[in-house]
Amino acid sequence: MSESFDRQKMMETLVDPEVSSILAELESGEKDTAYLTDKIQLSSNEIKDRLSYVIEHHFVIIDQNNGNEIFKVDLNKLNKIMESEDNFKNVVDGLTELDQFLN
Repeated sequence: MSESFDRQKMMETLVDPEVSSILAELESGEKDTAYLTDKIQLSSNEIKDRLSYVIEHHFVIIDQNNGNEIFKVDLNKLNKIMESEDNFKNVVDGLTELDQFLN
């Protein structure tokens, strides 16, 4: 990926429980603000605040439709970062270190 963002910060944001619950709703298709606020029990501003980093880097896009804000996720970008081997290197290294410690 040629994006210029902090990968560590992006991964931390994506696995945040509140962000991941919002993204899970968006994975099945775009949702309007009313749906998300009702489903997630956060205000529109709180949702935008939680998603600010992923919105800034276009993992989530907000469009307008008849005066309603529509949130949609860029599944290609999301899948690319989640499938990146670099993201799992630290997990493997951590498990290896833990294994060595326990043995």
